[in-house]
Amino acid sequence: MSLQGWIIFTSFWAVFVITPGPNAVNCMSNGMSFGLRQGLWGVLAILTQATVFLLLSAFGITALLVASETGFMVARFIGAAFLIFLGVRSWMVATTLPKLRPAAGSIYRRALAIATINAKSVAGYLAAFSQFVQPNLPIWEQMFVIMPTALCITALSYMGYTALGAALGKSAMAKVFNVTLRRCLAICFIIYGVLLGSASVPSG
Repeated sequence: MSLQGWIIFTSFWAVFVITPGPNAVNCMSNGMSFGLRQGLWGVLAILTQATVFLLLSAFGITALLVASETGFMVARFIGAAFLIFLGVRSWMVATTLPKLRPAAGSIYRRALAIATINAKSVAGYLAAFSQFVQPNLPIWEQMFVIMPTALCITALSYMGYTALGAALGKSAMAKVFNVTLRRCLAICFIIYGVLLGSASVPSG
């Protein structure tokens, strides 16, 4: 990958991961509810998903999944239902502040599930590989550049969202403001679920 190509890819990936989506909302929610340190388990889950998706994209499996309209439709509706469920549940428990920190595994599994069913991820990885990977060059030589770049930007972005949530959690001393913010995040989950349910199959 040329320097110019790397700069273009870096810009694309930064926009891709910084643009707010279910992962960002979940990171903010984790930071606000559990603090920065505990919330980083959610970031680790996103990095796990990103690594797997990058490898799948390199093998061409992501493109095959997108090519199957039935498979994409089933995954889309399951993901939509999951996000809407999280939104409704978050709304219902918004007035109840967490008394105990959940196990790291619980935060990790929830974040991994949200990241995996996100249609934005499939479209983004497919776009990255269809636009930036050069077919005339060895794929794994390009992956040595693409993967560290993508994972570093992803980590910085979602660590930032988690830190923002932690800061809001500390500053939200008034219970009314705290509940309002939690319910706003819950509504975001529901909106993303509805959008995911109505999403079309990404095209390459």
